[in-house]
Amino acid sequence: MTLQWILTGAAVLLALVAFARARLTAKRLERLTESYWELRHEHAQLRARVNRLDPEQKTPGAEPGATPVATAFVPLSSLKRGQL
Repeated sequence: MTLQWILTGAAVLLALVAFARARLTAKRLERLTESYWELRHEHAQLRARVNRLDPEQKTPGAEPGATPVATAFVPLSSLKRGQL
């Protein structure tokens, strides 16, 4: 009977540790996601500034007669987990 209580206590302790690590991982993922979108926004702003300074500049990989393609903003929260 004592062995069962020891195993139960160890399982509860392990579950608490796993829960704490999952929370820390979720917070870290949230910070990384926020940093990603901030960097992407800054990159777009810098690209717009460069284009204003030098509108004749060609984008890498673009064909001479091709029209530029606009990039749409899609927040990560709108995507489902299975589609990534």
